[in-house]
Amino acid sequence: MAKKKEPDTKPAEAQEELVEEAEAETAEETVDENEAKLVELEDKLAAEKDKYMRLAAEYDNYRKRTANEKLSLYDDATAKAVTELLPVADSVRMALDNLKDADPEIIKGIELISNQLDKSFEKLKIEQYGKTGDEFDPNLHNAVSMVDSDELKSNQIAQVFQTGYKIGDKIIRHAMVQVVN
Repeated sequence: MAKKKEPDTKPAEAQEELVEEAEAETAEETVDENEAKLVELEDKLAAEKDKYMRLAAEYDNYRKRTANEKLSLYDDATAKAVTELLPVADSVRMALDNLKDADPEIIKGIELISNQLDKSFEKLKIEQYGKTGDEFDPNLHNAVSMVDSDELKSNQIAQVFQTGYKIGDKIIRHAMVQVVN
């Protein structure tokens, strides 16, 4: 009897190998493409993150700047209003200094007015400065004369003619003083 001829499996195996090789190459190309896309997307993400961080920093700087400007405007407005009240405060203090022999009720009334002014200045964060014995600072004090003194050291304030006022670091009025040589 005739032998059945078995089909030749070599070409089928070769074909399968070719298909597997093609699939492997396609898989490698897909992996390479995916890696390239991943790198591209990571670069885009880094660029967007950088833009976001810059925008956040810019906004934070804007917020701080506007807050400082608001405080500065408030201080400027307060300083301008207080400048108009300073002659009244000076007059009240001079009245207290010169009413030594007056009726005690009058002195008490003027002291109450002086205390109210001081409390109002305190609420507005207005500070007085320039007292006898303080160190002279040309940025804060206006020296109108110099004097020799055995009691005070050189460059100290001997007498205050006009009290100085400031709000924060802003000078409203320089103190007018006499300085020891």
